[in-house]
Amino acid sequence: MVDANAKPDVFTVHYILKNKLGELVDTSEGGEPLHFLYGSPSIIEGIQQAVKDRSVGDCLEVTVPPAMAYGDHNPELIRKVPRSLFEGIEKLEVGMKFQTNTGDEAQIVKVVAIDGNLVKVDANHPLAGYTLYFDLEIVGRREATEEEVAQGRPLF
Repeated sequence: MVDANAKPDVFTVHYILKNKLGELVDTSEGGEPLHFLYGSPSIIEGIQQAVKDRSVGDCLEVTVPPAMAYGDHNPELIRKVPRSLFEGIEKLEVGMKFQTNTGDEAQIVKVVAIDGNLVKVDANHPLAGYTLYFDLEIVGRREATEEEVAQGRPLF
């Protein structure tokens, strides 16, 4: 039986992320490992489920489908907007990313096409729609402090 009053754990994980072709997408090797509070919405569900019952020293190969990562690619998140929204940007180019502050939260959009006075932007996460392939090594696990639980993230 799980103790409903138990605090979540803070995990420290080194990771290697590859695409389906085995090409490197991202890694923590040579840098800081990933620190996260179990249950935090800022970490994809697939990683959280993979480490849930694991211990320090465990190494895992994890395949994470889009539904447990960044979701499916949503065509509704691709829009054409007036170029005038990019006022002050001298040389607007495909591939540029911008943060928008419309709605309830900030959103990152990527310019995917420019056609005269219209700019097509994509607000999907860059990994939306992709199955992700992780190599994970758990290098730390401890009970979260009350302050970490309240803030929803590890504090160091």
